[in-house]
Amino acid sequence: MAAEFGCSHYIRKCKLVTPCCDKVYICRCCHDENEEHTVNRRAVTELICACCGLRQPVRATCVICQTRFGKYTCLECNLFDNEDKSQFHCYDCGLCRIGGANNYFHCRKCNTCLALRLIDNHKCVENASRTNCPVCVEDLHTSRTPCYVPKCGHFLHENCCQELLKKGHPLCPICEAPLDNVV
Repeated sequence: MAAEFGCSHYIRKCKLVTPCCDKVYICRCCHDENEEHTVNRRAVTELICACCGLRQPVRATCVICQTRFGKYTCLECNLFDNEDKSQFHCYDCGLCRIGGANNYFHCRKCNTCLALRLIDNHKCVENASRTNCPVCVEDLHTSRTPCYVPKCGHFLHENCCQELLKKGHPLCPICEAPLDNVV
């Protein structure tokens, strides 16, 4: 089913018509991997049903064949996914997250969702996730890669943190605090 309906990022029964270049892609990640620009997922206004091929306005089900494009559908993010990842939309973050809303809280100062285990156990850094990873320089807030929050409160990707530690760099690349509580 994944080969027929979806890509390596999502299993879904629709394709997005990208307004930036009027091309058809299974998802925004596929688009961004193949183009020299990124697509604004909120700007997408049309999609194509993978079952009947109808090009239509963004919606949860096909106008003609009534195919449901994803078991999880978020019309704010234009996200459709048939794989259960405990997705939820965080209105404060302005995007969908995975892992179940009951396992996260939105820290107003950090301006992002964090695991419940960090509710009284993290140092707030204003807009900490609204930056780039100091190692790979990818945007942290919209990244599909899990983040690590050391005691200093700066964010970086978990895999980037692991790489730093493997290479003998046990300090935060921003403030040089120890990266000693890696999850």
